[in-house]
Amino acid sequence: MFSKSCEYALRAILFITQQSELGVKVNLTMISNEINSPIAFTAKILQQLTKNKIVKSNKGPKGGFEIEQQYLNTTYLSTIVQIFDGDKLYKGCGLGLSKCDAKNPCPMHFKFVAIRVQLKEMLEQHTISSLVQAMDADLLCLKR
Repeated sequence: MFSKSCEYALRAILFITQQSELGVKVNLTMISNEINSPIAFTAKILQQLTKNKIVKSNKGPKGGFEIEQQYLNTTYLSTIVQIFDGDKLYKGCGLGLSKCDAKNPCPMHFKFVAIRVQLKEMLEQHTISSLVQAMDADLLCLKR
């Protein structure tokens, strides 16, 4: 459903959020290992998150990535999805057909529309912080 970039971005942002709430800055290698993503790919994702002011990058021996306190409760999952996948998730055909709409529906069209609406609502209602806080830290798994 999400692109690989978006999946890794969501994993990275959840890990960074968890650590930021503990007052810990994390480096590229830690993030890459925690989300099971290649370092170069993780670096590109973090570059996008930094460019969009979702995370802050600090250089030096005490540096690393963090989310500033003011953004912990105001950054919604939908913001991350929009940065990496745009709005195609909410508009595309479930079967990938280019001419699927209410007038010319694919067999899944109407069921998929309902699922997309629910997904959009969930992404727009949950901040990254609320999602992390709702999970038991010991059960938070971002790689498999």
